[in-house]
Order: sequence, then structure tokens, then C-alpha cells
Amino acid sequence: MTEKIEEIDHYLDNHYIHRSNWLRAAVLGANDGILSTASIAIGVTAASDIRDPVVLATLAGLVAGALSMAAGEYVSVSSQTDVEKADIEREKEELNEMPEIELQMLAEIYKKRGLKEKTALLVAQELTEHDALGAHVRDELGINEMNKAKPMQAAIASGAAFTVGGLLPFLVTLFLPFENMEYALYSSALFFLIILGALAAKAGGSGIWRAVIRITFWGTVAMGLTALVGYLFNSAVA
Repeated sequence: MTEKIEEIDHYLDNHYIHRSNWLRAAVLGANDGILSTASIAIGVTAASDIRDPVVLATLAGLVAGALSMAAGEYVSVSSQTDVEKADIEREKEELNEMPEIELQMLAEIYKKRGLKEKTALLVAQELTEHDALGAHVRDELGINEMNKAKPMQAAIASGAAFTVGGLLPFLVTLFLPFENMEYALYSSALFFLIILGALAAKAGGSGIWRAVIRITFWGTVAMGLTALVGYLFNSAVA
């Protein structure tokens, strides 16, 4: 019996949904870090004849972007947490005020999932006896440990990932020759984005090529438009 339980746990560990919260924040942060700092660098390079403004603008974008990303994730996920807490408190009140209606509601949920009416009612009764609030939070509200909002985790993952992603194009602006810097930034950013897309797909257990194509296409669009703005600004000034 113990071996069977261990085997079940092993198969459960092979799923990737439990990584969705931090993986989403990390991928979004790293992608934005690479793309936004590279785009800033490309745009300023296209509008400048010297390296210093490019380095300064890229560094400023890196710092501001990392802080903004972390703060934005924390605020947005905290809002989700507030909604979850409010719904749980409301569910507590409803369980106290109308337990029979809540029991029937739970049974109806299980019935819609495919259980027969008597079985659904029996399951609802047993789960209510064991943990009424937990059953309703999980099955009525759809809140569980895997998708529960975690503001600090999302903020740290997003901010740290943005910093790592943004450092890559920043290092390019520091050490690569300034001549044809736009092309160096574009090619290196595209390379980093492809690696990120492949790693994210592997970590999430999804198709690698689809992720790579998606991230490459949108990265090219973003950097191309920013370069166009820089060239237009440079032409206007000249």
C-alpha cells in the first residue's frame, strides 16, 4: 500500500501546474527585462552617435523596469488575494446562515461533474462533515494551494527575473563595439529570448518550438518599432 501511494505521488509530481504562478511571473519578468532594455538601447543607439547616452538610458530602464515589475506584480496579485479572502469570509457567513442550501449547492456541483444525484449528495455530506469551508473554497470558489495568489513570491520572481534579463543587453551596451550596436543588440536579445522561450517551455512541460516562435516574433516587432522611432528622431534632429 505504501509503495502504491509513493507511486501515485511520483506521477503527481510529474505535472507542471503547481509551477504556474512563479513560472508566469519569472518568464514575464525575464522576457520584459530582455525586451524592454534591449529596445531602449536600440532606440537610443539609433538616435545617438556616442555610447554614454545608450549606457545611461539602458541602466535607467533596467533599474526602473525591475522595480516597476516587482511593484506591479505585488499590487496586482495582492488585489487577487483580497478578493479571495473576501470570498472566503462570505462563504463562512453563508455556511453559518444557510448550511442546507450550501450543502445542496455543493451536491449540485458534483452532480454537474458527472456523479449521480445520490452519490453527489453523499459526497457533499461527507466532505461537509470533514471540512465544510475547505470543500466550498475548493469546489465552489475554485481556490486551492496551486492557484492561490502569493504576492511576495510573484513580486520577487518577476523583479529578479527582470533584472537578470535586463543585465544581458546592458552588458552588450558596455562591452561590444559601438559601431553597428543596434544589430548586436537585436541579435543578442533575440538569442536570449529564444533561450528563455525554450527554458520556459521545458519548465512548463509545453512545446518548445511554439514558445520560441512566439517570443521571437513579438520580440522582433517590439525592437523593430523602437529602432524606427530612434531613426526618425535622429533624422528629425539632424
